[in-house]
Amino acid sequence: MSNEITRVIANTAYQTYERRLCKEVMEGMIPDHVAIIMDGNRRFAMEIGLAMNEGHVKGKDKLEEVMEWCQEMGIKVLTVYAFSTENLQRDEAEVQYLMDLFEESFLKLAEDQRVHRNHIRVTVLGQRELLPERVIKAIETAEERTKDYDRYYYNIALAYGSRQEMISAIRRIAQKVKEGDLTVEDIDEKMFSSFLYTADFPDPDLVLRTSGEERVSNFLLWQLAYSELYFTDVFWPGFRKVDFLRAIRSYQARQRRFGK
Repeated sequence: MSNEITRVIANTAYQTYERRLCKEVMEGMIPDHVAIIMDGNRRFAMEIGLAMNEGHVKGKDKLEEVMEWCQEMGIKVLTVYAFSTENLQRDEAEVQYLMDLFEESFLKLAEDQRVHRNHIRVTVLGQRELLPERVIKAIETAEERTKDYDRYYYNIALAYGSRQEMISAIRRIAQKVKEGDLTVEDIDEKMFSSFLYTADFPDPDLVLRTSGEERVSNFLLWQLAYSELYFTDVFWPGFRKVDFLRAIRSYQARQRRFGK
């Protein structure tokens, strides 16, 4: 009985703190574009005695929650690092499970009434040609069904590596110079950005990473040049709304400090 009372008190205190923090954050400057390095699915599962694949499922469920938080707060662009090119070297069974999860998730997004009701455009960033054909088809279905939406933007970096992205851009620019469509003098920051996967989106205002690692791991290296960085030691599936609100509050404090 005492344990139940303690749980109820703790839950009530948490909800009160979340509401207060949300009110404080909503009175400040809300970033237009938040990018997230979702890290810690496997360690989360190990810590609480779950199978590794269950950690990935809980990570997928958490992402759906975070999408809703962004819409509540008016954050127009959410970009998440779901699977890097390096991740393709993981254990084959794990990679295949993740591919199944990606296929299922994109097909679900294509039919999700929340996506259509809120006019969310889904875009995949990365070398999709490295993915199984079934995943590519699921991606194309989600992108096609949402291509005309422009209220919110949900970008998933899949089979993504920022260095590879920049090399691809350099090659395409070099080819255009070779063909006479561009001159060397035409090349500047704006033009280079237009050759990246994120050409249609503003650079992220805030980049946050879960799990305690304090590095960007080949994610949006060009785009985050002026982004605020935020690191939390919470594993991704355990990421709470108050953790997200604290990240936004930290971003706001830095903007105030620099007079923005």
